[in-house]
Amino acid sequence: MPDALAFNLNFLHPLLMWALLALSVYALFLGIKAKKTRTADAEQRKELIKGKFGQRHFQIGSIVLAVTVLGSFGGMAVTYLNNGKLFVSPHLLVGIGMVCLIAVAASLSPLILKGNLVARKAHVGLNMTLMTLFLWQAVTGMQIVNKIWTDR
Repeated sequence: MPDALAFNLNFLHPLLMWALLALSVYALFLGIKAKKTRTADAEQRKELIKGKFGQRHFQIGSIVLAVTVLGSFGGMAVTYLNNGKLFVSPHLLVGIGMVCLIAVAASLSPLILKGNLVARKAHVGLNMTLMTLFLWQAVTGMQIVNKIWTDR
């Protein structure tokens, strides 16, 4: 692989993850609107239903799940290709944990669609944990990007 390509691949994962963070915030917004639709009075609900927030939340959430898994393993693949090893660090371990969290949160969808309140609350709790970890990952990820950039 040409050196320029190998070096530039280091920045694909961070760029993808920043886009994913923005998409995750949008999914959160849609989830909040979906809850508002479910809990609104009849008059408000009639208006909110037009936004199809629950359906859009499910669709965007599916994209977030796919990009999280592919982007996380892609980041590990680039690291391995460029260095011949993975660097076991909090950033790596938390990233792997986040993939597990989002998989479990998404797996609750069939139960949520059947009206299971415990599954809904677990889904929200897992995703709030995920968002908190994602913000921390953004900080540690930028530290890694800075190190790659300065060591070039």
